[in-house]
This record gives sequence, structure tokens and C-alpha cells, in this order.
Amino acid sequence: MSWRPPSAQEVQIHGPAGMLEAVLEEPQMSAHAGFAVICHPHPLHGGTMQNKVVHTLARACQAYGIATLRFNFRGVGASDGSYDEGRGEIQDALAVIAWGRARWPGAAMTLAGFSFGAMVSLGAATLAAPSKLVSIAPAVFLPEFSSAADPHCPWLIVHGDADELVDIRDVRAFAARFVPPPQLVVFPGGEHFFHGRLSELREQVLQFLRNEEAR
Repeated sequence: MSWRPPSAQEVQIHGPAGMLEAVLEEPQMSAHAGFAVICHPHPLHGGTMQNKVVHTLARACQAYGIATLRFNFRGVGASDGSYDEGRGEIQDALAVIAWGRARWPGAAMTLAGFSFGAMVSLGAATLAAPSKLVSIAPAVFLPEFSSAADPHCPWLIVHGDADELVDIRDVRAFAARFVPPPQLVVFPGGEHFFHGRLSELREQVLQFLRNEEAR
């Protein structure tokens, strides 16, 4: 029988600036005790939890067998508050993580994000201590995240060498700051939004999750 994605459940999570709009998707037959929190791209440039790359990240995690929490940062969709230059968005992510940990006590937590959301999830990782971190096309040029610390967990970065917004050379230099460096997978010809490559992206993330489980 082919895999089918779980049904989506709308939830409201208390955040530091008010209520956060979120979607919970939990596989009926969970293969693993865990969940993932996924952060969306820049709120001021149309980023929401409905973004196709964010959706693809969620599907990869669900196919692996863990529940997912997608959410809108403050000021996006039905979430309260307003944009806070990354600082408040990190706090939003931490609030969603805390909600997940209250729902699934003791479960492993995977943290993931796309573009701006990749940098927010990295910023939250220092305090959240995820079991795995997945960064898709991280917006490494954003000055508000210039002092991002090592997440101290297995870490995957996926980037396209034709990314029109974030230069692959900057991503390589960013990854080289960390010891050990994250696993960096480069999609030849890949653009920032992975047009025509979402299935490939899903499989790459799923492979990372499976490989880390096997270690």
C-alpha cells in the first residue's frame, strides 16, 4: 500500500507575542517516537507555513514516521504580533517546540527550516537541543543571524548551486565555520525555491533522517 500523508489538524499555540497559528500532522502508525518543528521563509516576503518547500519538509518527516508542526511566525496569517527581525521569531519557534515536548514527553525533536526559517531554526537550536537539524537554502547573508552557534547535533544543509537569492559560495563558507561541518548537499542547477526538484528534495531529507537513525 502506498504511503498517504496524515490529515491536518489546526492548532493554536501560546507564543510570546500572542497566539500562533499552527498545523499538526501526525502519522496514524508512527514508526518513531518523535516530532518535527518546521520554520517558514521570510515573513516580509510572503513566507508562510503553506510554502511548498516547508510542505515538502513536512512530508519527508511524516514519511519517516514522525509528527510535524508547521506554524506561522508572529504577524503571519492568523498569528498575533508583528515581525521582530529574527529575535521574536526564534522565540516563536521555541514556544512551538515547548508545545510539542508537552504533547510528546521525552520524544526526539527534529528542527527544520527553509531560507529565513532555516536561520531561525539554527538560532533556536542552541536552546532547544534538537536531535537533528535540517536547513534548506539557509539565508546565511542575514546579519541578524551572523553569530549563530553550533547546534551540536547531526545537521543537513541542502542548497542549489543556481540559487538566485543565496550564493552557494557563501553557504560553503558558512558551513566551514563549524567543526565538524554540517553535511552539505548541493543540487546542480537547483534554484532557491527548488522548482521542479521538490520530490528530489523530499527524498534527500528522508535519506538523511534514515541514515542518522541507522548510526
